[in-house]
Amino acid sequence: MAVYEHDVLVVGAGLAGMRATLAAHQKGANVAMITKVHPVRSHSNAAQGGINAALTSRGDSWEDHAQATVKGSDYLGDQDAIEVMCQEAGDAIIELEHMGVIFNRDETGHLGTRRFGGQEVARTFFVADITGAAILQVLYEQVLKAQVRVYEEWFVTSLVMADGECRGVVALELMTGQLHLIKAKAVVLCTGGTGRIYEPTTNGLVVTGDGLALAYRVGAPLLDMEMVQYHPTTLKGNGVLITEAARGEGAYLLNAKGERFMEKYAPKLMELASRDVVSRAEQTEINEGRGVDGCVLLDLRHLGKEVIETKLGYINEVAMDFLGINLAEEPIPVRPGHHYQMGGIKTNVLGATSIPGLYAAGECAGVSVHGANRLGANSLLDTLIFGRRSGEAATAHAKEQSPKEVPESVLEADGALIRSFLERKPKGDSWARVRLEMGETMNQYMAVFRNEEGMKAALNKVCELKERYPRLAVQDKGQVFNTNLLFTLELGFMLDIAETICVSGLARKESRGAHYRGDIPRRDDVNWLKHTVVSWTPEGTQMDFAPVTITRWQPQERRY
Repeated sequence: MAVYEHDVLVVGAGLAGMRATLAAHQKGANVAMITKVHPVRSHSNAAQGGINAALTSRGDSWEDHAQATVKGSDYLGDQDAIEVMCQEAGDAIIELEHMGVIFNRDETGHLGTRRFGGQEVARTFFVADITGAAILQVLYEQVLKAQVRVYEEWFVTSLVMADGECRGVVALELMTGQLHLIKAKAVVLCTGGTGRIYEPTTNGLVVTGDGLALAYRVGAPLLDMEMVQYHPTTLKGNGVLITEAARGEGAYLLNAKGERFMEKYAPKLMELASRDVVSRAEQTEINEGRGVDGCVLLDLRHLGKEVIETKLGYINEVAMDFLGINLAEEPIPVRPGHHYQMGGIKTNVLGATSIPGLYAAGECAGVSVHGANRLGANSLLDTLIFGRRSGEAATAHAKEQSPKEVPESVLEADGALIRSFLERKPKGDSWARVRLEMGETMNQYMAVFRNEEGMKAALNKVCELKERYPRLAVQDKGQVFNTNLLFTLELGFMLDIAETICVSGLARKESRGAHYRGDIPRRDDVNWLKHTVVSWTPEGTQMDFAPVTITRWQPQERRY
C-alpha cells in the first residue's frame, strides 16, 4: 500500500479547509487537502445569507460587532476569540473581493449590506442568497491555482498518533476501497458540523461529525456540545433552509391569526432577534395552538417581486419546487429546524487543540466565538478567520518537527473494522434504521425545548444504538464507491458525538442560549457561566468544565 507524506494535511474542503490550505501554502508548507466529496460539494456551499464584517472605513465599529456577538452568545462566547474574529473581519471581506467574489453592490456602487439577526447595524455582505457557494467557488479557484494536492473522495477513518502527537491519518480511498496511511507533521480538521445526527436537518448528507469524532477518539476534549442551533425558518418535512436574509430584507413572521407575534417576544428587533429567541417564540406559538399545521408563516409579499427575484431568487425557487408557492404571492410555512453546532473541538485562537500537531477550524472547532447561540452570518466569517489562522499555525508547528516513524500497522484496526462489516451477513438491522432512530430521538429530546427526563431518554436511546452498531452488516460487498460502507462508518462517528451532546446537555443545569430547559428556565451566571468540556476515556465519557474568557463585556440580561 502506498504511503503519502506532507508537512500539513487539511481534512475537509469547505471554506475553513480551503482557507487553511491556502494559508499553509502561502507560508511555504507542503500541504495537501483531503475530502470525502468534490470540494465544491462541501456544505459551505449551502450557506445563503451572507458574511458579517464591520468596515471601519464606513464608520462601523468592530467593537460593536463583537459586543453583538458576545450578547448573541448569551455571554458564553470567549471574548478574546470574538475580538480576534471581529477585528480581522474587514480585511477578510476585502481579501475575498480581491480574489474575485462578486458581492452585491448598493446604488452607489459600493459593497452592499443587509441586516441580520441580533444586530442593529446592516453589516452583512452578501451575494444574493447564494453567498456560501459564491465564496466556495472562488476559494477553489485559488486552490487550483496553487496546484495543491487534493485527495478527492477519500474518507478519513482515524487519526495517527505517535508519542502523544498527531502524525497523520488513515484514509479510505473510495474509488478503490483501499486503506492508506497519509503522514503529516500537522493535521487541520475542517470537517464541518453534526447535522445528520438530527432528523430532519438543514444540513447536507455529508455532514456527519467526522472530525469531532476523530479528535474525540484520540483524547481531544469537546467544548459546549449541548449548544445546538435550531434555525427559525426551515421547511416542514424536509428541513430545507429558508435564509435569514428574507427577514433581513424585511419579511414578517405571522401566526394563524395573521399577527406579527415577535412583537410579544422581542419588541425592539422583532423578526431579527437572535436565532434562539426567534425559534423559541415560534415553537411557543405552535405549542399554544396559534400555528398553521405545526408551522408559522413567513410573509415576503410586501417586499415586491423585484426584490424577491434579485436578492432572494434561490429561496423563491425552493418554495416553488417543494410547495408550489411564489413568495411574491403568498406566505410560506416554516418552523424551527436543526441547523448548526456551536460547540466543537476545544481550540485556542490559533486553532491548536490539546494534542500537539492537531488543529481544527470552522464548525467542527470550539474556539468559542458562538457560545450558546451563533449570530447569523458569523459562521462564514469564523471559517475564514480561523481557517487562515489554523493553517498558518499548523505550518509553523510542522517546520519545527523532524520526521517520525509511523508503522503501516496503524492501518490494521480500521481494516479489521471494515472487514467485520463486510463479512457479516445482514440480519435485519441496518445503518439507515439506526441513523433514523438516532435522528428522530435527538430531534424530539435535544431540540428547542429540553428537560432532564427527555435528555435522559435521548442518552439511553443513543447508548442502546451504540450497542447495536457493532453488529451491523454492510449489504454491498463491493470495493468501488461502496457508499453503504461509507454511511456505516459515518454512523459510528455520529453515535459517539450524539452521546456527547446528550451528556453535555444533562450536565448544564440552567437555560442559556440554545440550551433551554423547561425544568430550569433561568440562566445562572453564578454557577454556570462556564464551558462544558467532555472527553473520551476507556471507561466512557468524562465531564469537566472550563472558565469563560471575559475581556470587557460583563454578562447582562439579553433583551431584543
